[in-house]
Amino acid sequence: MIRVLLADDHKIVRSGLKQILESDPAINVVFEAGNGTEAVDFVRNNSVDVVVMDITMPGRNGLDALKDLKRINAGLPVLVLSMHPQEQYAVRVLRAGAAGYITKESAPDELVAAIKKAFRGGKYISTEVAELLAVHIERGEISEPHKLLSDREFEVFLLIGLGKSLTEIGEELSISVKTVSTYRTRIIEKTGISTNSSITRYCVQRSLS
Repeated sequence: MIRVLLADDHKIVRSGLKQILESDPAINVVFEAGNGTEAVDFVRNNSVDVVVMDITMPGRNGLDALKDLKRINAGLPVLVLSMHPQEQYAVRVLRAGAAGYITKESAPDELVAAIKKAFRGGKYISTEVAELLAVHIERGEISEPHKLLSDREFEVFLLIGLGKSLTEIGEELSISVKTVSTYRTRIIEKTGISTNSSITRYCVQRSLS
């Protein structure tokens, strides 16, 4: 039996995923976490075989939680589930130690197979993600300005690209407007992209939003 921890801040999403997973007799969902902190705390005190975790959750996001989980148990397979296109986060999460990256759109068809592969010690990488990794290696890490950003800066960058205000971003990420403003300043310094409209255009041109 593969013991799975599900982490997603939407209860209805967790319910749907649990139903999909437990339709396979080899999988048992042992815990449902509503955020990254709950997932990390459970793994710190309990044994699980695979973690399936959303990347965008309030407070401690999926990328931060992923790094914490790998520090607690370097061998624990963590599959990252996201509504974002693969171009946005796939390379980042795999670099951080994830066992795979799956979009929520493809989850019903792929998630069970991904969990079984991760449980056996493999990496679940789609053809599209493999191509992204190949381009990433060929071009190098700093070929595009947004790749200079930290994970949290990149998250703020994408939300700015979607046209969200600093207040809206702060509410979505559970951080202060002042902190969001600090991230925006760092983004400008690192990328040289100085206006919100330019960030939006940049994201659209590179299919990041």
